[in-house]
Amino acid sequence: MKKKQIIILVTMALGIFLCMLDTTVMNIALPAIQTGLHTDLNTLQWALNVYTITFAALTIPLGRIGDQVGRHKVYVLGLILFFIGSLLSASSSTIALLIAGREIQSIGAAIIFPASMTIGINSVELSKRNQAVVILGITQGLATAFGPTIGGLITQFWGWRGIFYINIPLVLLAIVMCLLLLPLRKEKIVRARLDVTGMLLAILTLFSLTLALVQGSTWGWTSDKILCLFSGFVVSLSLFIWRESRTSDPMIRLDLFKYRHFTGAVVVTVLSGIFFVGMMVLMPSFFTKVQGHTELTAALMITPASIMVFLLSPISGLLLKKVGSRLLIATGFFFLAAGYVGISIMNPDLYWQFAISCVLIGAGYGIIIGPITVLSAGDFTGELLTASQSVTGVFRQIGTVLAVAIFVSALSTNLGTAKAQVWTTAQNEIKKVSVSQAEKKQILQTTHKNLYSGTTTTGSPAVNSHEESKIIESETRQYLVNHNGTQWPDSVKKKVQIKITEIVKEKVKKINRQVASYHENITKIVKQKMTWAFIKPYQVAMPFAWLLLSTVFIFEKNKRKPKNI
Repeated sequence: MKKKQIIILVTMALGIFLCMLDTTVMNIALPAIQTGLHTDLNTLQWALNVYTITFAALTIPLGRIGDQVGRHKVYVLGLILFFIGSLLSASSSTIALLIAGREIQSIGAAIIFPASMTIGINSVELSKRNQAVVILGITQGLATAFGPTIGGLITQFWGWRGIFYINIPLVLLAIVMCLLLLPLRKEKIVRARLDVTGMLLAILTLFSLTLALVQGSTWGWTSDKILCLFSGFVVSLSLFIWRESRTSDPMIRLDLFKYRHFTGAVVVTVLSGIFFVGMMVLMPSFFTKVQGHTELTAALMITPASIMVFLLSPISGLLLKKVGSRLLIATGFFFLAAGYVGISIMNPDLYWQFAISCVLIGAGYGIIIGPITVLSAGDFTGELLTASQSVTGVFRQIGTVLAVAIFVSALSTNLGTAKAQVWTTAQNEIKKVSVSQAEKKQILQTTHKNLYSGTTTTGSPAVNSHEESKIIESETRQYLVNHNGTQWPDSVKKKVQIKITEIVKEKVKKINRQVASYHENITKIVKQKMTWAFIKPYQVAMPFAWLLLSTVFIFEKNKRKPKNI
């Protein structure tokens, strides 16, 4: 490649990296943001959801508009919007401002993603095209994979606002490079009528689906809201397909799906994304909430998966022509499934066991995303190339949303079951403690509060030193009154007090031992049940991971060159 081509490709890769990074970089910083903005987690989730939903819903229509207005100009506009959104998010003083900033960011990202893929691929000659596709495609996977690690590092050293401030100099650099390298005035555009009806139906289809998946566990999968959203998705999708098959200037060229490699790439993009993100989305929370590690440590603990993606995705992309799509993707899914077996049977207290599973899952995903990036671009040019990258980008987001919806929903259900089991155990265990009913009730209230606030630490002793002194004083006074000893000599009273003190102290020690044993048992049970709640989704998903191997038959067989006779 020429020097200018390489610089343009790197500039496009930077844009892709930023918009894909922000789909996952926030996850590990949620506790810090929640504390900083004094908000609840349910409200804070919308700062994540609004980005994913808008990104998925607008990528296709904005990619189409970019073709018709001019990709270079629209790309710069997307960078400017992303800059404004990042600045607003970083400086937000309320959750409403953060959500607004994320919304502006997501609109910019929906412009950046399809335009950068098309500009980057078109910037090189046809012979170097696969290299460009691999570089841009791998950038997407790396940004998603390294998001939690980068988020943990930045939050640890610069606070949660740093995950947005870091975008600002990088976006400014990308804008300057675009102004210097891209022809903004005289660029080729697609002369076609904008399919407004198709655009609105595409937005409605993707908005309904992503909102339903994101909010399913919160609103309830059988609630009227979710059922209406899924119904709206089915109806709008049907209308969209009908519309696109009849209009002369469709929003999405449906003939893309006539190509087996493209269809296979889309299917594998979604399925591999589900299983990779499924590991990345739950395990950091497991390490922080159950194992008690810091956010930074938790981020580093899942980094082996990201490293494997970084190492293997470029190699697999370049091996596609030599090895063939079926063998490469089958190998990737084999490693993914093996990783899920590892997580399903591991001892979570032994990190090396998780590390092996983490490496296997990262290796599997890395082997997969290289070839599917090349296959999704195929030999397309012009409008078909833009459409193929927009569609692939949308389905990548859908895979992420599905992963979050499936695994977080399963976790929420499991946590509810686990907490109910712990609460039942606590009610039985408290009966063994020799305290009054009022004190038992107080201990149970503390247990309930800790359980449902996510605290797994042991409670305080039932009787502290101050309370013990008050009991001794009260018991001594009552004894003297009951035995007409108020007029006894001080020396006798002193002996009585000493004897009562010994009795009370022994009684208090016994009570505190019982209470400490109660808290210790409950803490142990909480950890066991919470561990089960986190690991169970992987055990359920593991057989489905092996079924992914069947998807390789979507792809055409690798054609072997005939041997010379």
